[in-house]
Amino acid sequence: MSAAAGTDPTLAAVFPGQGSQFVGMAKDFYDASPAARAALDEAGAALPGLLELMWEGPAETLQLTANQQPALVAAGAAAYAAWREAGGRRPALAAGHSLGEYTAHVAAGSLALADAVRLVRARGSYMQEAVPEGEGAMAAVMKLDPAAIRNACRHVEGAHGPVEVANLNAPGQTVISGAAAAVAAASERLKAEGGRVVPLKVSAPFHCSLMQPAAERLGRDLAAVRFGEPSFAIVCNVTADVLRSGADAPELLRRQVTSPVRWVESVESLRAHGAQRFVEFGAGKVLTGLIGRIAPDAEARSVVDMASLREALEAAA
Repeated sequence: MSAAAGTDPTLAAVFPGQGSQFVGMAKDFYDASPAARAALDEAGAALPGLLELMWEGPAETLQLTANQQPALVAAGAAAYAAWREAGGRRPALAAGHSLGEYTAHVAAGSLALADAVRLVRARGSYMQEAVPEGEGAMAAVMKLDPAAIRNACRHVEGAHGPVEVANLNAPGQTVISGAAAAVAAASERLKAEGGRVVPLKVSAPFHCSLMQPAAERLGRDLAAVRFGEPSFAIVCNVTADVLRSGADAPELLRRQVTSPVRWVESVESLRAHGAQRFVEFGAGKVLTGLIGRIAPDAEARSVVDMASLREALEAAA
């Protein structure tokens, strides 16, 4: 993979998914970076009230699925814009965790930010509405390998409903998702097999077959939006491989709603394509921590405000 001018062939940009939001996110970038301000103004014009919610809360409203998804895309786009404006080199590769894949497309220029925040606002609403509250659940499973977890899910789902692997986040950290009764039954079986299971506070069972109604609704929205060719390679959640064409993005993002987030394989794919350094743009440090477990010899940093931006730029220099 040849490096274009200003491109670092060893750098991968990564963008977080749900759970990384916080009140005040991206305000520092707005105040200090004209490029970030322009990005955030575009997001705010597309979704009036978004910036006020990001900066003033309340946290309970910000964490609603339909709100935190566009907030995270806007914050990631702002952080990346500030990085480039401050002289940060263009990455050769990128990936996003779940909704973060939309932010990767924005950074790569293959999707307009206004379209991205509108898409993920709808995505969040569709995912929330696909399963009545309380009927679905998710749980994080530690200390067991994915094969054992899949086997436990298969063992209980006939009697209790669907339960599937939803996120392969790091070695020893896998998330299951599905019908509440099935997740509970699988959790008990996994604990009996030596796993540690932590129920997750989520409003819906993401990345499983119960999200099929959301995927169908989102598919129609994705088909109506223009995706161009990305300026750098994007590794997709569904395939854990590089996107071959911008025209393939809508279908892969539709499938992503019901498919597991293959984050371990995605990071391994980024490494195989030359990534040695990772910068997480937007909010939080979740992916930075996961990358440290998946590829402990790689350098990983997060850019969440101007101070961490300066630190990342100094490290890159």
